[in-house]
Amino acid sequence: MTNGSKRKEEVHLANGGVKQSTWSKVLNSTAVWEEKDEFLDVIYWIRQIIALILGVIWGVAPLKGFLGIAIFCVINAGVLYVYFSSFQQVDEEEYGGTWELTKEGFMTSFALFLVVWIIFYTALHHD
Repeated sequence: MTNGSKRKEEVHLANGGVKQSTWSKVLNSTAVWEEKDEFLDVIYWIRQIIALILGVIWGVAPLKGFLGIAIFCVINAGVLYVYFSSFQQVDEEEYGGTWELTKEGFMTSFALFLVVWIIFYTALHHD
């Protein structure tokens, strides 16, 4: 690892401590989120990754209709709920409650999911 890339990963603080990058906090259950927007950005991007993966899976497996949409909604909301309540153990009230965290970035991830699902399904299963 070069010195320049290490600086991008860690920012040295004036008191001698080291601040973790946002992405190194994602898989660290003891991470402290100093900024509210930083954690909300993580929630947003995790949703987008889930939407992309599930869209590909749903398109490859010829899943159709309301069942596919319902399962996506349950998985998307469920995974994120478990992530912020059990794994990160954040105080939901700091972020406006459980509902605010659950719906953060949901509609954009839903749109991405639909686009990816339709593209893959059409490419693989349409005559």
